[in-house]
Amino acid sequence: MKGLYCRTSVSTAEPEFVIQETNLPEALDSHQVRVQVKACGLSPLDLKLLDDMGMLRDLIPVGREIAGVVLQVGDKVSFFQTDDEVIGILPLDSPCSGLCDTIDIDEHLLVQKPEKLSSVCVAGALRDGLCAYTALHTYAHMAAGHTLLVMDGASSFGLMCVQLASYHGVKVLTTSHTPQTHTFLEQLRPSVAKVIPVYKDSSDLLSVVLEETGGLGVDIIIDSGVRLQEESSEEMKLLPHKHDIISVLGVGGHWVTSHKDLQLDPPDCRLLHLKSSSVTFLNSEVWTTSSAQQGRYLHILKDIVEKMSTGVLRPQPEEAVPLYEATVSMETVQRQQKKKAVVQL
Repeated sequence: MKGLYCRTSVSTAEPEFVIQETNLPEALDSHQVRVQVKACGLSPLDLKLLDDMGMLRDLIPVGREIAGVVLQVGDKVSFFQTDDEVIGILPLDSPCSGLCDTIDIDEHLLVQKPEKLSSVCVAGALRDGLCAYTALHTYAHMAAGHTLLVMDGASSFGLMCVQLASYHGVKVLTTSHTPQTHTFLEQLRPSVAKVIPVYKDSSDLLSVVLEETGGLGVDIIIDSGVRLQEESSEEMKLLPHKHDIISVLGVGGHWVTSHKDLQLDPPDCRLLHLKSSSVTFLNSEVWTTSSAQQGRYLHILKDIVEKMSTGVLRPQPEEAVPLYEATVSMETVQRQQKKKAVVQL
């Protein structure tokens, strides 16, 4: 069978994606499940993270968010049986590509897929749901009555944050990057308290947020990237400056950032100290790289798919591409020209 892999040993600036033949072992391990993949989500590969973890190798399997049907179970598997529909995220060190017809995966990394939830929908939205849940529940300890600011609420991750927070009775403010996304966010139900159009003037962010919160600032900020200094590119100008983020944070607030190389200067730290606020780095990979909170991880996955099946979380539909277009799609995703893609097998 064929799978999609990233070749890192070539001397080009960009990673090369190739279709490779691969085989599964005949026998399953005791706690493994053999799954026939129906759909697989493609997200950018973080080669720096793999290098830091000592997992960088010549051929890296691509495609980790999978939805499929159980074909076979190991002799000690207790959670699943043949023909169960399942979803999960393959671990970083998985030898299998999620685009293989069948894969072997540990039963403790899978949960049941609700029958009415489509494989394409869940494979495309699972990682964003996990990131949103981790940011809001695990790190920011969201509760009813809190005020939340989500940067770029129309992105796939931002939309999950907005919908999850609204469901829990949180007052949501968000930013829009284009007139089209501004209209989309204003039409969301349940509605958000305020949509701030940063494409007009990003300097309005501080004044609008303080006006909306009576000068108190917000309890939680979820960013989608940060501007560390004055940037010339139009895309970077849409991102908030780190000083603006700290300025709109309320006393005891939580800032959850996706910016891997965030640099805080002494004045920034001093302001955070005065507000007794915290900064947390969002890295969803910790759930599969450490088994310290395996039970909580499975609970989160179950809750995400449950909320998707009941319509609490409504990800924007992602058009599935066939397997023969997977290489081109992954190259587009890796270059950040597209946030993600879903391949239907």
